[in-house]
Amino acid sequence: MIATAIEAGTNILDITVAVAPWLLIGLALGAVVQVLVPTDRLRQWLGGQGIGAVSRAAVIGAPLPLCSCGAIPTALSLHRNGASRGASTAFLVGTPGIGIDSVVLTWVLMGPFMAGSRVVGAVATAIATGLAVERVAPGPVGPASQRDGCCDAGCDGGAAAEESAAKGGPLRRMGRVMLELIDDIGTWVVIGLILAGLMLTFVPPGSLATWGSGLLAMAVLALVGIPLYICATAATPVAAAMLIAGVSPGAVLVFLIAGPVTSLATLLVLRRELGTAAVTAYLGSIVAAALAVGLLIDGVVSLGGLEPTAMVGAAREVWPDWIERTAAGVMLTLIFAPARRAVWRAAHWAWFVARGGRSARA
Repeated sequence: MIATAIEAGTNILDITVAVAPWLLIGLALGAVVQVLVPTDRLRQWLGGQGIGAVSRAAVIGAPLPLCSCGAIPTALSLHRNGASRGASTAFLVGTPGIGIDSVVLTWVLMGPFMAGSRVVGAVATAIATGLAVERVAPGPVGPASQRDGCCDAGCDGGAAAEESAAKGGPLRRMGRVMLELIDDIGTWVVIGLILAGLMLTFVPPGSLATWGSGLLAMAVLALVGIPLYICATAATPVAAAMLIAGVSPGAVLVFLIAGPVTSLATLLVLRRELGTAAVTAYLGSIVAAALAVGLLIDGVVSLGGLEPTAMVGAAREVWPDWIERTAAGVMLTLIFAPARRAVWRAAHWAWFVARGGRSARA
């Protein structure tokens, strides 16, 4: 029992250390995108209707590092300022489905094939869902508040990050946005790392090879992933553990696509804004598109003789151990707000003492 607990702790620590530098880089890149692409510019790009507007919304939303709830205020703002129902929905699906940070982690943990497949699959799902909703959703824009229905204050990443992106110089703005993104996904990242470590401990490699493939396994993972709701970044280490345990690449992608793109808050807001028919089309299209992507990827792997499991962890040797461990310490300090505040107070006090006891403002 003790040996198993030690093994689980070691696996969790190993995964945390391996992903920390890449997660920090991904969040920094995400903050850059958030600062450089303001909402008013998005409104200009997402005007019009049809497949062109929907496709632009899916592609533009993909790199933005927002969770499902964090994407709600931005998507509703776009909708109420001229974006079509389909484009707004494609943005709402494509934005939480992937992000720069989660793509970087996917490449690190599962290799370039799975990272590329995830990007293509998430964008394709967003386009299919946007077109389906645009086809069935009737009625004018609803009166609900842009902020109504979001999961909690900690998940209001869209409005908070947008507000911070408008204040101060570029570096200061990017720093604030990065901290808000960490607050937005930090808890889920920790949960994902713990789940991945536990899976590596208790589910031997290859043990799910028989069950974890085919349409039935994909359908189960889609139905589990949608109500579970785990952000794209946090889902990545869990998916990597599934791949090692023998779940097929296509089934893993179904989990990665279906899990992050929706939440109860998203469904409630979408129903209030566009009606029950839109919610039905939204869920049906996400499941259908995710299953289609999963079957296609498994077919490509089979026909091409590819071995995605051989690529797992291929990029982990880029950083020296001391950089990985330092990055892990920085990442965990930033995620846990009390630790972050304690470090900030200590740094401020050191600066105060270094200036001979004078205030830093003097």
